[in-house]
Amino acid sequence: MKKSLNGKGENVRDWVYIHGHNVSADLIERKGKVGVYNLGGHAERNNLEVVKTILKQMGKSEDLITFVEDRKGHDLRYAIDSSKIEKELSWDRTYTFEDGIKETVDWYLEHRDWIEDILEGHYKEAYQNSRKI
Repeated sequence: MKKSLNGKGENVRDWVYIHGHNVSADLIERKGKVGVYNLGGHAERNNLEVVKTILKQMGKSEDLITFVEDRKGHDLRYAIDSSKIEKELSWDRTYTFEDGIKETVDWYLEHRDWIEDILEGHYKEAYQNSRKI
């Protein structure tokens, strides 16, 4: 199944693995001060690099990438300064980009049934039932 990538895939983001994100939320809840803590993984990658990393891990061809016109006004880069949380709360990202993306792709590959349930809309019934409680 082909998927599209905006523009030339040059948009840059700073990636944080979910575990590091969850650890930071817990840390902020327990020890943080009122205010804002930005969270960065020191792992800036452009979208094309991320897609190629995922395809390589899955053993898929880069021919699956389709480029589409980028949105007007789409930010080229989100720069994150996470020095505040690192200094005040001694937070560290826990996982490198490479380790985090590998675990993420592995999880999805091992839980294809979960993905199929989403694609088939099975979650909608559970969601509707949860709203009745």
